[in-house]
Amino acid sequence: MTIRRALSVLSVLFTVAIAAAVAALFWLAPQIKQFYEQPLQSDETFYLVPAGSHIGRVARDFQQRGWIQDAEVLRYWYRLKGQASQLHAGEFLLAATDTVDSLLQRIVNGDVIQHPLTVVEGQRFSHFRAALAAAPGLEQKTQAWSDAEIMSALGAEGQHPEGQFFPDTYFYTRGASDLSLLKQAYNRLQTTLQNEWQNKAEGLPYKNPYEALIMASIIEKETGLASERAEIAGVFVRRLQKGMKLQTDPTIIYGMGDRYKGNIRRRDILEATPYNTYVIKALPPTPIALPGAAAIHATLHPADGKALYFVATGDGGHYFSATLEEHNRAVRKYQLKR
Repeated sequence: MTIRRALSVLSVLFTVAIAAAVAALFWLAPQIKQFYEQPLQSDETFYLVPAGSHIGRVARDFQQRGWIQDAEVLRYWYRLKGQASQLHAGEFLLAATDTVDSLLQRIVNGDVIQHPLTVVEGQRFSHFRAALAAAPGLEQKTQAWSDAEIMSALGAEGQHPEGQFFPDTYFYTRGASDLSLLKQAYNRLQTTLQNEWQNKAEGLPYKNPYEALIMASIIEKETGLASERAEIAGVFVRRLQKGMKLQTDPTIIYGMGDRYKGNIRRRDILEATPYNTYVIKALPPTPIALPGAAAIHATLHPADGKALYFVATGDGGHYFSATLEEHNRAVRKYQLKR
């Protein structure tokens, strides 16, 4: 066969192939149109694509659900588009306005649903664990583990978990593990603490970042007002420097554990627990809550001043006093009257 004749044959074959493709598209056109225009009829809010799924499997599932008439048409169409092997596994939002094609485009793009899990400043590690256990679609890898086993898995063997996890909103996809979220929160806290420690104010009474973390957890529990954090930090710094007891109620509550029922009695104030700062003359042995970034920053950047006391005013804020006499007057005004 001459080169000219070979080229002629190839030209004919190419023309036939183009004609076949055009004919296939013409035949598929009515079916394809429904993928774009016909809304899905479903009461579900998400569609799950299992790992290892291909276009044929998804197309058959669509047909079984009554979303399309012919699975083969859908399969051929996505092969022609070059997207048959581009499906992502995961959980995808199923909107009321979705068509077959709009849903499949999200699957091709990997736009999986991101579930939020919020860890609130001032909560305890036990609350974080409870939130993880209740999170939908999250693999419960650590649910039966002890706190010590979790810390060991995080590379922090022997450390107390309280205060070691950064409070924030984390996002995960269905099938992710609770351990992966614990790792994120743990690493965020360590990074935040170390960065703040490197830029701390001078003359602070903390020997190491962990002592600062303990104080930050106390400040987190003492006030929810951003404007007060640095001022409360300053009070506690001055008390430590003068050898005074911190005398902060949240440490009593933490030391009481499950015995706390919403009220602190005189005998609770006098009870010698490792956490009761009305009894011990130092910081408690561990944090008492999960402090946020603002509380950590305030701890390491306390406000200047002379105040050594503060008392809750009943409106979310505190009254600060430099002397015990002034403090007692404030207690009578804001606490005893109530």
